[in-house]
Order: sequence, then C-alpha cells, then structure tokens
Amino acid sequence: MDKQKVIFESGNELAAYAAKQINYHVMGYYPITPSTQIAEFLDEMKAEGEHDILLIAAEGEHSAAGICYGATCGGGRVFNATSANGLLYALEQFPVQSGTRFPMVMNVACRTVSGPLSIKGDHSDIMYMLNTGWLIFFADSVQAVYDFNIIALKIAEKVKLPAVVAFDGFFTSHQKKKCEVFEHDKDVQEYIGSYIPKYHALDLEHPCTIGSYMNEPDIINNKYQLHEAMEKAKLEIEEEFLNYENHTGRKYEKAKGYKTEDADTLLFILGSSYHTACAAAEKLREEGKKVGVSTILLLRPFPKEELWQLCKGAKRILIADRQDSYGAGGGNMSLEIRAMLQQYGSQAKVMTRIYGLGGKDFYIKDALELFYQAEQGIKEFDYYGKYEGDLKFDYNEHQYFEPISNELSTPNTTICEEVDGKIVVKGGKINETTIMPKRLAPGHGACPGCGIFVNVNLLLRGVEGNVVLLFQTGCGMVVTTGYPKTSFKVPYVHNLFQNGAATLSGLVEMYHQKQKRGEYPDGEITFIMISGDGGMDIGMGSAIGAALRNNHLIIMEYDNGGYMNTGYQLSYSTPMGAKSATSHIGKTQYGKGFFHKDTPMIMAATNIPYVATVAESNPADFIKKAAKAKEYAKKYGMAYIKALSACPLNWADEPSTERKVIKGAVDCCYFPLYEIEQGITTLNYDPEKSKKKIPVEQWLAMMGRTKHLVKPEYKYVVEDIQKEVDRRFLRLKARSESEYL
Repeated sequence: MDKQKVIFESGNELAAYAAKQINYHVMGYYPITPSTQIAEFLDEMKAEGEHDILLIAAEGEHSAAGICYGATCGGGRVFNATSANGLLYALEQFPVQSGTRFPMVMNVACRTVSGPLSIKGDHSDIMYMLNTGWLIFFADSVQAVYDFNIIALKIAEKVKLPAVVAFDGFFTSHQKKKCEVFEHDKDVQEYIGSYIPKYHALDLEHPCTIGSYMNEPDIINNKYQLHEAMEKAKLEIEEEFLNYENHTGRKYEKAKGYKTEDADTLLFILGSSYHTACAAAEKLREEGKKVGVSTILLLRPFPKEELWQLCKGAKRILIADRQDSYGAGGGNMSLEIRAMLQQYGSQAKVMTRIYGLGGKDFYIKDALELFYQAEQGIKEFDYYGKYEGDLKFDYNEHQYFEPISNELSTPNTTICEEVDGKIVVKGGKINETTIMPKRLAPGHGACPGCGIFVNVNLLLRGVEGNVVLLFQTGCGMVVTTGYPKTSFKVPYVHNLFQNGAATLSGLVEMYHQKQKRGEYPDGEITFIMISGDGGMDIGMGSAIGAALRNNHLIIMEYDNGGYMNTGYQLSYSTPMGAKSATSHIGKTQYGKGFFHKDTPMIMAATNIPYVATVAESNPADFIKKAAKAKEYAKKYGMAYIKALSACPLNWADEPSTERKVIKGAVDCCYFPLYEIEQGITTLNYDPEKSKKKIPVEQWLAMMGRTKHLVKPEYKYVVEDIQKEVDRRFLRLKARSESEYL
C-alpha cells in the first residue's frame, strides 16, 4: 500500500487537496455557495507554490464550463466545482462535453435550486445531471470526497467521459473529519498515470474537427457509443475500487447497506444521511426489529444489480428523496429504484418520502420516524417535515408598511428641466431631500458599515414618485427579504445575478402594454434594478441586452469590488493586487492579477442616454444624478449609475472610516465622478484642479485588503496601478474636453 497520513479537513478542503495532488492543468470556476471554498483553498495553496494549476475566474458558471471544455479540448487535465443554480446555468455545456468525449472532474456540493432562493443543501441540483452523459459519483463522507476525486479522474480518462463527484452541501462540504490521504503527491500522480488523449485541438500534425454537425444516423451512433462508454464504466469502476483498496486499504462499492441481509423494512437514503439512518437502525435492532439501510455511491452508471442484492429480501422499502420530481410521485431516486424493483419482480411495498429540502436537518429521531412510517405502511407518497401553513385557517394577509403614495413620494425637492437636449436638475440639497419617505425600512441584516443601503437610499432620495425595485441576488437582497418579512415598502422583485436586467425589462414592457390597453391606470412608475456583489460580471450580458434594447429603466450598481455574498472572492471589479479568497498573497502571487473592470465605459459604449458614477462622499452630486437618471429613463430609455460601495468586513477597514475611504478612491482618480449624457461626457469633479489629488498608494493603504501593496517588494504593482489609473483618467478628461465625446 502507498503511504498514507491523517489530516483533519472538510469535504471542500479535501476536494481541493486531491486536485492539488493531481496537479491539474486548468481550473475554470465561478464562486457559488457552498462549493466556493474549493477554489479558495486551491488559490491559497497556489499562492504558496504547492501546485501549478492555472485558476481561471470566469464571469459566470456558463463561461466557467466553457473554459473547462475548451481546456479539455487542448488535451490536458481539467477541474471545476459548482452548486445549485450555477450547475443549472451551465447545464447546456455538459452534454457538449460528454458527447465529444473529453474527460474532466467537476465537484458538485449539492444545494437547493431556487426559487425561492435558499443556499442550503439538498439534492435538487445534482438530479439535473442524470441525463447529461456524465459519470456521477456520490460521496457519503468526507473521506469519500477525497478518494472519489482521485478514482473519478482515472475512470473518466479510461472511458473518455467527464465525471462528477457530488456530496451534500454544508454537511459533507463543510464538516471537518479525520481522513487519510496519500502522504506524497507523486504517489497520487503515479496511481492515476499519464494522460495521453488520442485526439485534441493542439495536435497540428493530426488536425481534427471537434463537435461536427450531425444528422441521423450518425447522431444515434454517437449516443450509442456514449451508452457503451457508460456500460464499460460499470466494469472499470468495479475494478478500480479493488485497485484503490490495494493502494489505500479503503474499500468502496457501488451500493452498500447496513443490516440488509435479513431486513424486513429497508430505508434507502442518499448521501450523508445514510450514516444517521444507520445509527437509527442500530437502535431498532436492539429492540428486535428487522430493519436495514441501503444507499448508492454511484448515480451514473446506475448500479441496479448491486442495489437489488441489498433490497431483494425486504417486505417494505421506504425511499427518502432529498428532492422531488414534481408530479411524478417521487424524486429521481424513487423513480429509478421503483423501476429497478419492477424489473426484478419485487413484491415489496414501496413508499416515498421527500425530506430535508433546503438543508433541513435530519436527525436520528427523523430516521426512526421514517422507519415507523415504513412499518405502518402510512401513505405511498408524502413530504416528511412539512408543516401546515396559515392557509389552513382563516388567513388575513398582513401588510407590514403603509403604501407610499405618489403624492407622498413627490416632495418636489428636485426639479428637472431639459436644456439643449440635456437634463438640468434644480434643488436636490441634502437637507431638503430628508423629507423623502424611505422606500426601504431601517431594519435589515447587513454588516455594520455596509455601503449598500447608504447608496440605495441616496439614489432613492433623488427619484421622486412611484418606484418598483428589482434586486439581483447579492448581499442587498439576502439581508432585506428573510421570509416571511421584508424591508421593502414598495413593490420588489428578485431574480438571479445573470438575468436581472432582462427580468426588469419584461416587467417594464408589461407595464407599458397594460397601460396601452387601458388595463392599468395612467401615471408614472420608475423601474430600478439594484445590482452588486459581482452582479455586473455574471449579469453583464443581460444588462447589455437591456441597454441595446434601450428599455426605460435604471440600473444602479453598488460596486463593492468582490463577490461579497459568497464570502469575498475576486470579481472583475476588484482592484488589482487586492487580497481576496481567490486571490491570496503568498510566495508566488500578490493578490488579484489584473486591472479592475470599467463598467460605466462598457455601458456607455451601448449608447444609452445616461451613464454616471456617484459616491457617498459627494452626496449632493449623487442625488442630482439620481434625479437625472429618473428623467432620462422616463423620456429616452436606460440610465446606468455606478456607486463605489464600502464593505468593511472584506475591505478590512473600519466602518467609521468608510466615507473617507470612498473619498480617497475619488481623490486618487481610481473612481472618478463623471456623467455621459446623450454621448457627451462631463467630468463632475477634478481632484487635480481642487488640489486634493492623492496617489493611488495612499488609498490602497487605507484598506487591509490592499495595504500589503505599500511594501517595497510590491512597488512595481503599485506603479502599474497608478499608470493605469492615470491613463484612464487622462482619457476621461480628454472626453470631457471634447464637444463630441
């Protein structure tokens, strides 16, 4: 056996550890809870020079899957990790990869698929993978996560299919356990062996076409070959489990059971809950009851023969599904196991319980109750753990806030007039706008010093009249809408990062259509999308689409310079050199390795009527630009406003100093204040003319995430940042001085 050592880590950490030992060529990724830690741990090890994997941060999971596919086409070893809606966003890419037969490994820390949004663990995401042609291993323990990451790659390369290693999010992914790992990385690499693909896109001597267009009968042959590969995998996995046992002493089977030999009542359950169910079965065995538990460690190929051997003696089988295939009378495990039992002629009474959705805990007492229900034969199908809602009784809807009327929200503190094709704002003084009713209630769960609500409330001070808000997923959404209460006093809609602008476009056009048909009263509504936490990375395509259509709405981006709601990973707007959970500081890297994204200029290139940047350090300017945005959205189309938004937790500075930090960003010209009206640029504040300009280094030193850059060894990084900031500001000044730009 190869030498092993004991470490104390979580499933996510061990997935990263296995990847480090394998030393993949490329990882394409995008942060999503609860799988994000895998990329974080790999980046941390990368910073210390422990591996040579190139980690590529995509702007969304769809692109991450594309990066991975492209890398596999290049004939190398590729790794990925995702969860929940991230998996669904990338879903169309997975049959592409299996159909062209390029192997890789993707970890899925299983999580609830929204809506409504929930970040906790169940199996509603992984079941979408069943028909994609990927091998799917399901690890029921932290140890299995590590072992399957090694086994899966070897099998994938043997049968030329990509593989998933799935495990329970927030249970297996985050719980730390003692585990055995190969002591030496070279032993892992020798065990897996070298990978020499028969064909790849970098072979210039034997050029090949990957992903041809196919008609029948070619396509049916392609799919039949994929089927054959999956059948071959059954034998290869069995052989590899034995081989792995010889190397490590750890034994795995496709299906396993506890006390199934003579069990009259059998509970099937997938993932980490298997161990809880085994503990419950042991208690019942002590009472003389013949109960047992079964599970599978392989979803694809489905191990029906092995599972049948565990089930064939049972009189009653209860299948616990951690997801539902709505309308089918059970989740996917129920459907597949029922089909298997029918095929083998089982006479057992079969029941289904949907349990543990949204990460609802599963205790021994719950397993005991499922055994009881199985023995009693109570209901063929039911949800376990549900509760009767208020609709069972006389239900009176409770409105937490009085509606904010148009009259109340139109105090006329800002008056807009059009002069020579531009909007001019009169009024808008800070003390005058305090009479504007707040559309957001004071109560929310944000961190102390969070800039989101400072910026949103400043924006809304300048937007008079009726307002409908849409928030993309992010900190701003999560901390204001914890069910069953809300912080919003006006109509509010949520959609995911990647589709906010399209969703609001649909709502805007419905409003206009209903007015056109006389189905909605005359009047005005300002529609505003609030985006942040990297939402203008993954949601950029949707935003540009709305901009090109020129829908009448406002997009306000609170740019806090990272994916903050997933624990602060780098976004494209993170400052160069900044430390984050996916841009660590170490022997081989200094933080984020590329310059920040200039979103306002990207949006300006779509030729929308109004683009502006704002900062809480200049509140009067902020309020006037908000009023302008409302007027442009009403008359001409889309308006886009970007605010630099403080995040003390992840910027690593003091909440009480945030306004100074924001001012520092403005004064060093990292975040200049300007507006572009109908294509014409105006620089609203020039720190050089005001003699308040400071070097970028001074601003970087204000935050813990960037203060390491002031050290002598990073002088070249600061010089590069200063050069780029100066270049962008000079271009902005030149635009401002031109009558055409």
